Amino acid sequence: MEYHNPVLLHPTVDGLAIKPDGVYVDVTFGGGGHSREILKRLGPNGKLIAFDQDKDALDNVIDDPRFVLVNENFRFLKRFLRFHGHKQVDGILADFGVSSHQFDVAERGFSTRFEAELDMRMDQGSAFSAYDVVNNYEESQLSSVLFQYGELRASKGIARVICEKRKNGPIKTSDQLKEAVARFLPKHREHKILAQIYQAIRIEVNQELEVIKEFLQQSIEVLPVGGRLSVISYHSLEDRLVKRFMRNGMFEGEPEKDVFGRAEVPMKPVGKFIIPDAAEIKENNRARSAKLRIAKKL
Repeated sequence: MEYHNPVLLHPTVDGLAIKPDGVYVDVTFGGGGHSREILKRLGPNGKLIAFDQDKDALDNVIDDPRFVLVNENFRFLKRFLRFHGHKQVDGILADFGVSSHQFDVAERGFSTRFEAELDMRMDQGSAFSAYDVVNNYEESQLSSVLFQYGELRASKGIARVICEKRKNGPIKTSDQLKEAVARFLPKHREHKILAQIYQAIRIEVNQELEVIKEFLQQSIEVLPVGGRLSVISYHSLEDRLVKRFMRNGMFEGEPEKDVFGRAEVPMKPVGKFIIPDAAEIKENNRARSAKLRIAKKL
């Protein structure tokens, strides 16, 4: 099964500062590119545990005694690490967003390029899909999703026309959705706005931001002092959560300070954020919005 080359492969794995006999986690296995690079750097006693809730990822399982693939959402990080006998691990890698494979398989419904049923489920076993958001949410709910997760200024208007359209029957496909919102898609910005609408619905379907928050909070609990967290995000909503958590150990507000005015934080960013160079973006256009942040546990 064809998957893209992993984004920022070497900087992301370098950020883990791998010890040959360490235990590492790749919470977004996908095509296994980052996992294979981690395994190259591990010795015979090292261990890699990978997570991916998408059953398609099972086709990419790596035949290596040091490797385990957990077919679950990484919001259950702590639970499944315990199940596999690990209270702590030396480093965790996460590459957020939708894999190229998910974008490229038309029937998954992630891409604006294809006519497909409204789906967008990363976990194909889930009963809740894009169809439910588009057809069952009240107008105010839908507007809120489009505004918060798609950062769409016209969210109220877009929600209104969707609700009007579905009075004549359910909106089942991507083409029907495009037709419903057509007046909000000027030719020079059609693809950008449609991508924002899709992003908003996809984040809602998969609870992506809540999952990221749960994952980051658990990462603190399973990393030892000096343990590394290496995270790639693809849009400002994700990156804001990662940046604040790595800097403050929280998603909103400021951390408490001790009597000397020093903030008590659980992590420290390592270096500045890293973005792909022009050569990588030319080779893989989907890397253009990637941003890598690395932190270590204090």
